[in-house]
Amino acid sequence: MTHPSSSPPPDDPKDRIDQEQPFLSHLVELRDRLLRILLIVGIVFLLLVPFANKIYTLLATPLLTHLPESSSMIATEVASPFLTPFKLTLVLSIFIAIPVILYQAWAFMAPGLYRHERRLVLPLLVSSTALFYIGMAFAYYVVMPLVFGFLTSTAPEGVAVMTDISKYLDFVLKMFFAFGVAFEVPVATFLLVLTGVVTPDRLAALRPYIVVGAFVIGMLLTPPDIFSQTLLAIPMWLLFEAGLFFSRLMLRRRQAAEEAVNDRN
Repeated sequence: MTHPSSSPPPDDPKDRIDQEQPFLSHLVELRDRLLRILLIVGIVFLLLVPFANKIYTLLATPLLTHLPESSSMIATEVASPFLTPFKLTLVLSIFIAIPVILYQAWAFMAPGLYRHERRLVLPLLVSSTALFYIGMAFAYYVVMPLVFGFLTSTAPEGVAVMTDISKYLDFVLKMFFAFGVAFEVPVATFLLVLTGVVTPDRLAALRPYIVVGAFVIGMLLTPPDIFSQTLLAIPMWLLFEAGLFFSRLMLRRRQAAEEAVNDRN
């Protein structure tokens, strides 16, 4: 017969409360950081709303400059003249607030990271944000003028090119997102090497497949024309090479530091 003293003690309500408090505190902190993000996005949105139409005109400039004099953009839905610039302003507010969003995410995760991980996370957040913006700028200033110049010039005779404003916005946002994400290739390459998932030599051996994959991604994420596909695939390949270079440099520095520590010992 089992002695009564050997039976497990009953649950202590104080222990359950102590376990629930950290979880609740994390939820409260998460809520506070989400509210800060919404507040920043809301403030930026309210500041930009009065200029919504001007912002849309600026966004449409790459297409407007290539339209024939007799053509213009059109709105095929009743509410499009109001909702489309409104939607653009909201998306632009989120894009502008990306540094704040990433910082709040980093600050929420930072207490659970080691010191060496904290040193890497912040530079990676800054570099990934900058690369995303650079990708959007590349799409706006380089890709879109070439793409729209090509597409408008291929219209059959007697066909008036008059793009709907909402369709144009969806097209441009897709381009921005595609190029913004594509320009994150160096960060992804660096992280794969840093975490030990793959080595730089292994990535270098996979270069032919990566180049083909870049063109496949360009085909899937861009309009069905060779110009935009190539203009996305080539930067992806070059950025992969940049990420490969910096990952090798990082490993060399890490190896040199380890050798220096071993020499001291």
